[in-house]
Amino acid sequence: QVHLVESGGGLVQPGGSLRLSCAVSGGTFSADAMGWFRQAPGKDREFVGAISWSGDSAYVIDSVKGRFTLSKDNAKNTVYLQMNNLKPEDTAVYYCNVEGGRNPAFPWGQGTQVIVSS
Repeated sequence: QVHLVESGGGLVQPGGSLRLSCAVSGGTFSADAMGWFRQAPGKDREFVGAISWSGDSAYVIDSVKGRFTLSKDNAKNTVYLQMNNLKPEDTAVYYCNVEGGRNPAFPWGQGTQVIVSS
């Protein structure tokens, strides 16, 4: 089974920055792209953005455009989410997974908590 381990979350004040990491290991299945998702208290899990494994194409949803950026290191099998100018509305548990999040070969990890509060 593929293992997904998120890290880098924490408590920050509004306007602060965090860089989340997602380490991918194991498995024998391939994926075209990796994505970041988040789930805020009382809300459904929300897709945030995705980046291609083979290329450099990446995109994020409108609500975080200009603040969040995805990147990757293929040699390390790691994807990143750079979050700048954080807002309280960004508070959530952040997860990584294949784009779509419905491949049984990629079970959800535990996520990493991001809290934006003054």
